[in-house]
Amino acid sequence: MCDKLQSDLRKHIQTAWITACELDILAYKPGNVSVYSAGHEMTADQFRVSAQVCVDPITDFTLSLGEKIFYSIQNTRSAVSCNTNLGIVLLCAPLVQALQSSQQACGINELHQALNRVLDSTTVCDTNWVYQAIRAAKPGGMGKSEKHDITDAPDVTLKAAMQEAIQRDRIAYQYCSGYSDIFEFGIPRFRDYCQRLTDKRWATLAVFTDFLLSIPDSLITRKYGDRFNAIVAEKMTLIQQQLEAYNPVAPEPLFTVLETVDDEFKQLGINPGTTADLTVATVFADELVNKAKMND
Repeated sequence: MCDKLQSDLRKHIQTAWITACELDILAYKPGNVSVYSAGHEMTADQFRVSAQVCVDPITDFTLSLGEKIFYSIQNTRSAVSCNTNLGIVLLCAPLVQALQSSQQACGINELHQALNRVLDSTTVCDTNWVYQAIRAAKPGGMGKSEKHDITDAPDVTLKAAMQEAIQRDRIAYQYCSGYSDIFEFGIPRFRDYCQRLTDKRWATLAVFTDFLLSIPDSLITRKYGDRFNAIVAEKMTLIQQQLEAYNPVAPEPLFTVLETVDDEFKQLGINPGTTADLTVATVFADELVNKAKMND
């Protein structure tokens, strides 16, 4: 690829990355950190800083998939000293690698095909870099695995290591399912909501609620089992009803519900962090394609 095309593609990816990360905090997603509410000892500004310090490593053509992930998390940890974006980076880096391997902007089907090739070609070296990134991020609720634990020296490809974790981690499941949640569930809904709600902030929230109603959040499950399943489903259904009735001229009822649910979730320690990561990856993938101004 010539230098000009590579530079243009990298800028295209960087813009999509910043857009998706910004929507993550502009959307008022209960239980998560947003511009409306801090939480879990983190703030929206820390998420913004994290996105910015990842721009260069996650879009660097010279880095492998594992290196993209490690250096992004290393930069994040140095900048904000907390785990703001491990899940986001783990999900978005393969999408970056897929688009870069295509060497041009592409449609959603082409991106998905390229992504599957990236996932199938992961290496033991990628696993080693990712294990280092996870150890640096120090995420909560990881536990101990009998096989391919992150404290061990890896001897399998990254996809094989993720296979070991699919029952307890929805991000790992994406690596082994070809991002089925993103491409088959998230993106179609996000596109529909963007048309219906005409505001990507509300479309992002709507996808988040759909995810959380359909797929138990693996971070919540690792911490609490199914203890909060009923209350999460009840509150997401309430938010969906408010979104259906949303009036941009009089948005107060929706904001009131979001504030109430957000406070309740945070008081209970409910953090749908994996669902937020899936949502960001959905928005990012769609931005990568939409900014290409190409049809499927």
